[in-house]
Parts: sequence; structure tokens; C-alpha cells
Amino acid sequence: MALREIYEVSKPRIVVLLVITAVTSMYAGGALGTPASEPGLAAYAHIIVAGALASAGSSALNHYYDRDIDPLMGRTSSRPIPAGRLGARAALAYGLGASCASVVYAALALNAATALFVALGIIFYVVIYTMWLKRRNASNIVIGGFAGSCAAMAGWAGATGSMDLLGFLVGFLVFVWTPSHFWCLAMKIRDEYAAARVPMLPVAIGMHRTSRYILANTAILLPYSLALYAAGMGLVYTAIAAVSGGLMLAYHYRLTREPTPEFAWKAYKVTAPYLTIIFAAVALDAAFHIRP
Repeated sequence: MALREIYEVSKPRIVVLLVITAVTSMYAGGALGTPASEPGLAAYAHIIVAGALASAGSSALNHYYDRDIDPLMGRTSSRPIPAGRLGARAALAYGLGASCASVVYAALALNAATALFVALGIIFYVVIYTMWLKRRNASNIVIGGFAGSCAAMAGWAGATGSMDLLGFLVGFLVFVWTPSHFWCLAMKIRDEYAAARVPMLPVAIGMHRTSRYILANTAILLPYSLALYAAGMGLVYTAIAAVSGGLMLAYHYRLTREPTPEFAWKAYKVTAPYLTIIFAAVALDAAFHIRP
């Protein structure tokens, strides 16, 4: 197998994003979790390895399963499998190997709770989203978004050995953010999803109604993110969450007035950095925890 093709089917940008959520959650869990226990450098190295393997393996399995519809979409037609640069069986073997290795590694190097959330993340992304919901239900990404939450929860559990309420609520931020993020992208490439007969929300209900769903979802995300103050987060996190969530809300309100692929792409570019910003805020809050 060519390393370049393996790198590509691993979806490295998603790997980096999920590893960031896991590492920042581990740091916050060590300071704010129950029980609080500062992780050592080895623990951070272990969550990076386990998280990267899980994300890369899941992505490769997604490439394998979608090999029949990827040629129908401009965004995915040049992927290694439809382009003939990587065999489907090789991608399957790599995906299964990396996914299984991630769970075993997390269990041996960290703890059983971390391994559980790593496994749940793989199951939600590969089985529940990719294999079950993506081609059948317009709410596919809503439910499938829990896969991203599992990365944050795995990091938190890596520090605490379990899952407390604050750790769950922090991880659930990913679940609440995902629909707004992905529906903006789906609006941008609606015609491609329609050609592949994938019932993403803009295909199922149209662009204008989807823009209103995005606004409604962000209107839930903003107060949810601020409500974490009541669960134990501090003023540093809350201030950053208010500004970043308010900016998303403003763009998504404008999207309802201009529900075009072009503006949806602008809204997507505003929505995409939110997750990195909010989890950096979680880590900063753990380092400078201020509550009056």
C-alpha cells in the first residue's frame, strides 16, 4: 500500500481535529474532573496514538463503504479507491486493523473507560452513521455526530478513569455543534449529494428550510455552551463560548436570508473553527479557572 493513499483515506484533518478535542478534554478532565488527577506526558501521548488510530481507521472504513457513491460526487471522485490508486480490500484491512488497534491500545495504555469511548466513536461513525443512516435518513448527521463527542469523552476518561457529568456535557458540545457545521457543507454541495442519492437535509427539504434548521440548531448550541458554567466551567470558557457562538449565530441568521451555496460555504468556514476554539477555551479555563 502506498503511504500517500493511506494518509489520504485516513482523513488527516479530521484526525487532527479529533485529537485536539481529546487532548484538551484530557487536560480539562485532569483539572476539573472527578476525581481530579493531572495526567502525565505519557497519558497525553497515549490518547494521541489511540485517538489518531481510531479516527484514521474509521475514516478508511468510511472510504471503503462509500466506494460505490464516491465516483458520483465531484468532492469525492478523486479519492484513492474510486480513482484506482488504492484497492478496496487494502483500505478495508487498514481500517479494521487501525480501529481494532486503537481500542486495544487505549485499554492497555490508559483505562477501560477510555477504550469504551474509543470503541463507541468508531461504532457511531462507521456502523450507525456510514452504514445505517447516511443513505436512509435526512437526520443522519444529527445522530452520527455523537462519534465526535466520543473523542472528547475518551480524553476526559483518560484523565479521570470514568465519566462524570461535566465531562459528558463538554463532550456533548461536539454533538450539538455537528449539524450546523455539516449542513452548511451539505448546502454547498447539495447537487452532488442529490446525484449520489444521499438524503442529506438540503436534498430532502430544500435550501431555505435547511438554513432555518441550521439557525435553530445554533440557537440551541449557544445557550447550551453557556449553560456549562452552571456545571462547573469558569469565566474564561464562558466568555470565549459567548463570542464564538454569537458569531456563528449571526452568520447563520444571515444564511436564512441568503440560502445559497456560496454563502453556505462562507458560513461553513465560520462554523468549522468553532470546535477547535471551544475546546481550546475548555483547556484555558482549566488552566485559569475563574469563578466569582
